[in-house]
Amino acid sequence: MKPNAFDYHAPPTAAEALSLLTEHGDTAKLLAGGQSLVPMLALRLTSFDHLVDLGGVAELAGVEVRDGALRIGAITTQSSIERSPEVASAAPLLARATPLIGHFQIRNRGTIGGSIAHADPAAEYPAVALALGAEIEVLSPAGPRCIPASEFFTGPWSTAMQEDDVLTAVTFPRWSGRCGFAIEEFARRHGDFAIAGAAVALEVDGDDRVRRCQIGLLGLGSVPESAPSAEEASVGALVADVDPDEIGRLAVTSLDSVPSDLHGSAAYRRRVGAAIVARAWRAASEEALHAHA
Repeated sequence: MKPNAFDYHAPPTAAEALSLLTEHGDTAKLLAGGQSLVPMLALRLTSFDHLVDLGGVAELAGVEVRDGALRIGAITTQSSIERSPEVASAAPLLARATPLIGHFQIRNRGTIGGSIAHADPAAEYPAVALALGAEIEVLSPAGPRCIPASEFFTGPWSTAMQEDDVLTAVTFPRWSGRCGFAIEEFARRHGDFAIAGAAVALEVDGDDRVRRCQIGLLGLGSVPESAPSAEEASVGALVADVDPDEIGRLAVTSLDSVPSDLHGSAAYRRRVGAAIVARAWRAASEEALHAHA
C-alpha cells in the first residue's frame, strides 16, 4: 500500500515547525522517527494533508546533563540513547530499557520524542518516564511549558499536548543515594511489544527502608500506567519486610482497562503482570541495597 498524497515540509527550526502546525491545524502531523507513523500512513490507517518532518531540526537533538537532570532532545534516536555514557550514568533505567525496543533497525530511526508522543501503552519509554518522574517539554504558540509524565498520558494514544504543540525534549531527574532500577517484560518474541512489563525505580535509606518507589507498567492498560497502590505500600517499609509478590498483586489490582486480545486475555495479562512487577521489584531492591550512597 501507499499513503494518500500529502505536502511534505522540512523546517530547520522548532519555531518554523510550530508555525506550520498553527497554519495547517489538524490537517498537519509531526514526523519524528516515523517508526509508528509511516506504517500507519502506508496502510492508510490514518492520513494528513501536511507532514512536518522534524528530522532536520538540530536544536531538538542531543543528550546533556543540566542542573542535575538528564535532558534529551525530542529527535534524539533510540540508538544514540543506547550508546550514550551520559544516559547510562544519569538514567540507568532508560539505558536498560532501550535495547528492548524493537530491533536495532527500528532504534536507528526511532526517537524518544516520537515514542513519548505516540503514547503506546505497551512501549518502554512511557513506562520509564513514569517510573523516573520525567517531565516533557513542549513548545506552543503561547511559549514553552513542562508537563509531568504523570499528567502527560491522557487516553489511548493520546496526550496532554494540543494540536499545535511541538514536543521538544524529555527531562529525567537524576536519582541519587542508594538507588536500584529494573525493567522486566514478557513478549512472545524479542522485539515484539510486551504482553506485560514493568519498570521499577527504588531508593532506600541508610536503615534499608524504602524511601521512594515508582513503577511504570507496560501493556496493562489503555494508557501508560503507574502503580500507586504498590508504590505506597512499600514506602517506609524495610526492604526485607516487603513481599515482592504482594507488590505485584497490588500493582495490577486497581487496573481497570487491561486489554484482552489475541495475545492473551485480561486475566492472563494480570497474572503475568503481577509476576513481572514482582521480578522487577526484587531486582531493583537488590541493586539498591548494594548501592553506595
